[in-house]
Amino acid sequence: MVVLLAGLVVAVGALVQGAVGFGMAIVAVPFLALLAPELVPVPQLMLGMAHAMLALYRERDDVDWSGVGWALLGRLPGAAVGAYAVAVLPTRPFLALVAVTVLVAAALSVVRWRPRPTPGALLVAGAVSGVGGTASAIAGPPVALLYQGCAGPRVRATMAAYFSAGAVLSLGALALAGEVGAGSVVAALWLAPFMVAGFLLSGPARAVLDRGWTRPAVVAISAAAALALLARAAAG
Repeated sequence: MVVLLAGLVVAVGALVQGAVGFGMAIVAVPFLALLAPELVPVPQLMLGMAHAMLALYRERDDVDWSGVGWALLGRLPGAAVGAYAVAVLPTRPFLALVAVTVLVAAALSVVRWRPRPTPGALLVAGAVSGVGGTASAIAGPPVALLYQGCAGPRVRATMAAYFSAGAVLSLGALALAGEVGAGSVVAALWLAPFMVAGFLLSGPARAVLDRGWTRPAVVAISAAAALALLARAAAG
């Protein structure tokens, strides 16, 4: 029963990410942490990486490769800090800091702020994303907010490329910290069919969001992610 419930959660998350460009971890992580804590963050990162590669292949012609490079450069130190937090330090302060940062950015976007994916902004967003992604498997909002003004295919393709490489960095950091084992791989394989099903269902949803709903979806999901992280940090 737990596997089925976890699979359904992963499928819904995969559908959201396939349509918007991110959101799989935002939907799945809070529920997985309650149903089966061992599924977070490593198995979720593995599933996210596989999903990102599928999405990257589907919309590979729309990637902002320069932006991906700057964000990944910032993610390197962020991933190291996140791995250190998981292995040694209490993660609550880190999760709370990431959550507040994302929530403030989302709130400013609603009011008047229109961020752009400049190299400096991408470096900072990548660093924040690295901390959050490695410590909690939620990495998308800081970078996605910078692309909220772009067309749907641009957002999805760029985020897919970023997630593909970023997940490798986070998993590598967690492996060095001794947090990756055979059990994580088996868990990810059990849930993989649910992820693929959600990804396939996201195809029709893309057409709806591409009619002017991409930006509101990015801001709303980013705010939801921040609230989820705050709740997790408060729960310990």
